[in-house]
Amino acid sequence: MASKNRPDRLQVGKNHSFWQSWLHAWNGLKTVVIEERNMRTHLVVGALALAFGWWVGLSADQWLWLCLAIFMVMLCEINNTIAENLCDLVTGPHYHPLAKKIKDIAAGAVVFAAAFAVLVGLILFVPKLWPLVRAWF
Repeated sequence: MASKNRPDRLQVGKNHSFWQSWLHAWNGLKTVVIEERNMRTHLVVGALALAFGWWVGLSADQWLWLCLAIFMVMLCEINNTIAENLCDLVTGPHYHPLAKKIKDIAAGAVVFAAAFAVLVGLILFVPKLWPLVRAWF
């Protein structure tokens, strides 16, 4: 009888249930968090933004913008990780200019999303902080 962890027992077909799909998705998210330093940074910064949003008392509309910005950065980071892994799978340890181009474009998407998140943060938080800053000076 084959062992549970042997290669001949690894799943290669479609998932058979919703829960099996959910488990694979959860494992993918855990992998990105464990293996990608930038994703951990995005999680920490996102958590700080959420805590700060709670502290300043964001409205429901403002919460939606903040969450959109945070999730967009994380989704772009996940896609960047996918692009990097696919390029590495195809090219192996060898340099290929097209693989570099793909990785650079995916990284650029993360930067673009992060710039959007910064803009959203400025729009949401500067008006809340400005009275506090003015009171100090």
